[in-house]
Amino acid sequence: MKKIVVASILSFCFVFAFAQTKTNEAGLKLSKTIVLPNIKGGFDLMAADITGKRLFVSAQDNHSVEVIDLEGMKPIISLPGFQEPKWVAYRPESNRLYVATGLDAKVTVVDSRTFKTIKSFTFKEKCNGIRFDPARNLLYVGVGNTFGSLGIIDVTKDEIVGEIPLSNFPKQFDFVGNKMYINVPESNTVEIADLTSRKVIAAWPVKEAKENVPMAIDRVHQLLFTGCEPGKLVVYDLKTEKAIATVDISKEADGIYYDSKRSQFYVSCGEGFIDIIRQINADSYQPVSKIQTVAGAGTSLFIPELDVFILAVPQTDKNKAEIRVYQPTKN
Repeated sequence: MKKIVVASILSFCFVFAFAQTKTNEAGLKLSKTIVLPNIKGGFDLMAADITGKRLFVSAQDNHSVEVIDLEGMKPIISLPGFQEPKWVAYRPESNRLYVATGLDAKVTVVDSRTFKTIKSFTFKEKCNGIRFDPARNLLYVGVGNTFGSLGIIDVTKDEIVGEIPLSNFPKQFDFVGNKMYINVPESNTVEIADLTSRKVIAAWPVKEAKENVPMAIDRVHQLLFTGCEPGKLVVYDLKTEKAIATVDISKEADGIYYDSKRSQFYVSCGEGFIDIIRQINADSYQPVSKIQTVAGAGTSLFIPELDVFILAVPQTDKNKAEIRVYQPTKN
């Protein structure tokens, strides 16, 4: 009888271990690591040139923008002289790169072919996020440190044309149609601005957790996802304007990306993990796997056109800065 019990336990352990291995392999597979030996400190947000297969990375502590060849998987050039670059946005139709910087409160326009500065826009305080609206030819800029607003740049006129006042400084934001959705962690809300009147028309309290920083939108199902640093992913229905689901995730979420091809999310967390979550339906979600990375590696970018997930790993006393390139896998 004891032999049967022991055999059963061993069989169970084997099946459990196999299931764990299969789960951990699902979602993303590391395909390349690009070491950046001269970069000091950490990173902020990235942008991609799809046609040219280039990656633009905000090396905020190094005060530079790093340009990476995603085809040859190697660095191209380091652009120095940016005062804490926080976010970059790329416009392929004009070959322009926009760099938002925190210390000097600027958005600098760079020619992406020659890498020369074209001009810059100065705001009241720290510049952070950038979101381009091609239908209106407007660039929205997160502004503030002691206050908050979205600055507005008309990229056709090359001038600042207004702002949208917020309750406090914004983190990540995105728009659907005529509405901009903005994470404001200091007030623990998602604020909704009307892009015609340029006013906040609503604010959703994020009751599930504090420090709502990263954001993603599923436009097919009209859903908004906001990540909270204590370890929560909150799902909002854009039609009913209500929270419909929460998912436990790793701490210090800094990037959320929706893979519509596979109906899954990639959440990069500074705690040292990439969480992968499957969307069962609009109000049901299942954690798939948790890929261990490096503490502090929260900056990421999913490029669906190239089918790659990028993670920026900061330089520390223990490791050099690097860019990790992952390939999504079938679950």
